[in-house]
Amino acid sequence: MELQLKTPTPQMEQDWRNLWAQYLAFYKTNKPEAVFAASWARILDNSSPMHAVIAYQGDKAVGLTNFLYHNSFWEVEDRCYLNDLYVHPDARGLGAGEALINATVAHAKTQGVGIVYWTTAHDNTVARGLYDKVAQLTPFIKYQVS
Repeated sequence: MELQLKTPTPQMEQDWRNLWAQYLAFYKTNKPEAVFAASWARILDNSSPMHAVIAYQGDKAVGLTNFLYHNSFWEVEDRCYLNDLYVHPDARGLGAGEALINATVAHAKTQGVGIVYWTTAHDNTVARGLYDKVAQLTPFIKYQVS
């Protein structure tokens, strides 16, 4: 069945919520309802820098990408951070992950943004196999203060 990539509409909220909850579970975390609600509202707000694309096979949502734009000290143009990429296990290996990355890059290009980047877990070897095909691995290591 052909993959369709869609910009979220209010009617897709439950599909987005289900996929994002699965993504969070993959990374052994969860978020409170307030985060789900705020993130969804931002995705639907045209003035927000936060966006998403949902992949469908027929009427079943099988993947998502959440991404946002931000300024940079290193360029005049904004950058695009691909915050979350998830494909349901039943749809893996069918090109959905690459299609979602390509959709994010295409969206960035329409915004005049040339750099799309993301992070992943060091041991996420399956996803890293795809990432190695479509992007350049950088030498940077992430640090965080919470």
